[in-house]
Amino acid sequence: MKIRLSLIPLLSIWPRLLVYGQQTPEPIADAELPSLLAIYKDIHGHPELSTREERTSAIIATELRAAGCEVTERFGKYDDPKLKCYGVVGIMKNGDGPLVLVRTDLDALPVQEETGLPYASSVVTKDDNGRDVHVMHACGHDAHMAAFVGTARVLQRLKNQWHGTVMFIGQPAEETVGGARAMLKAGLYEKFGKPDFALGYHDNAELAMGKIGICEGYANANVDSVNITVRGVGGHGAYPHKTKDPIVLSAEIINALQTIVSRENNPIDPAVVTVGAINGGTKHNIIPDEVKMLLTVRTYKSEVRDRVLAAIDRVVKGCAMAAGIPPERAPIVEHLKDEFSPAVYNNPELMQRLVAVWKKQLGDGNVVKMDPTMGAEDFSEFSLPDHSIPAVDFWIGAVDPAKIAEYKKEGKQLPSLHSSKFAPVPEPTIRIGMIGMTSAVLELMK
Repeated sequence: MKIRLSLIPLLSIWPRLLVYGQQTPEPIADAELPSLLAIYKDIHGHPELSTREERTSAIIATELRAAGCEVTERFGKYDDPKLKCYGVVGIMKNGDGPLVLVRTDLDALPVQEETGLPYASSVVTKDDNGRDVHVMHACGHDAHMAAFVGTARVLQRLKNQWHGTVMFIGQPAEETVGGARAMLKAGLYEKFGKPDFALGYHDNAELAMGKIGICEGYANANVDSVNITVRGVGGHGAYPHKTKDPIVLSAEIINALQTIVSRENNPIDPAVVTVGAINGGTKHNIIPDEVKMLLTVRTYKSEVRDRVLAAIDRVVKGCAMAAGIPPERAPIVEHLKDEFSPAVYNNPELMQRLVAVWKKQLGDGNVVKMDPTMGAEDFSEFSLPDHSIPAVDFWIGAVDPAKIAEYKKEGKQLPSLHSSKFAPVPEPTIRIGMIGMTSAVLELMK
């Protein structure tokens, strides 16, 4: 009787221990959590803006070396020669097999933290324009990094269960969508090999901790920035007939731009055209010479993107022509190609393969299908423009379920990513990211 009772606890966990025929990632992940939490709090309290991740990248490089990786620091090349790229590449080799890329982002945001946490950031620095700005990890990249380090540690411990090479990427400047491109431009794949698969994750401010969120196909949008300079002929506000008013014309353009989505685009192909800023004029009674507008444009399909961008140019210039603006004062439409971020496309076949593993590992109820978003994520760069590298970017739950229920009951919105009040629950967020990523790598390299 005593023997049978002593076997009950072992039998209850035996299926989990045999998910891969040997030890699963969970017990190693749980053992690593205290030290990973310390790394998380350190990085959270010392955030660095995009392209300035010197301290953060050094921490990641040190941790990857300690986990047995060959590490290259300061890898990458921005178009601006004055900027240093703090990309980190860690290579963990374990015999012959596939090459799998695992990526985390490094940078923080110019946000003043209002979470009230004991380890909250109080960092203030100068931005690129010389202004004092507060800095905060308001997007959860600190949790990403802690789980990333944990993934390297777990894979080092489980080398008897996989074969091949893991390419750990610490990517700078995700928030300004330039870091991935800078690392690829510097010859990432030429120097370290073209991956067979690319994997990434992002915490989710609406998903309960302990859960993985999935989305097949398009998960994040193409993002384009467009600057428009509406030029007119200025003059006295009392004599509008002697001017060509760019403010009135700008108002007409803003309204006309909305018809691109509502009347020119197929309703089943998502598209967004948002005018985020409009600036013009200096005084009540002066009609200015020009007005400047800043647009963000979001799409999924490349053909929709091309059509919407062309329509913006046509609508802006057509409105100006209709208003009698002389050709030499036609609007200037500037498409900022260097700020383009391509859509994240989660390879359906790869996603289905990983979902099967996650459901077996975590239980069906902890793998949640989610809708795509129109947000940006330059992880997409690593799968290349033709998506020739199968890639998956999954979401990790970061919110206490009780908090989700409380906010829903009160009809309030949870603090979103980039909010000064956003704070993931650290331990379960790091844990689910680590287990989700490690399980995915073991599946692809078994």
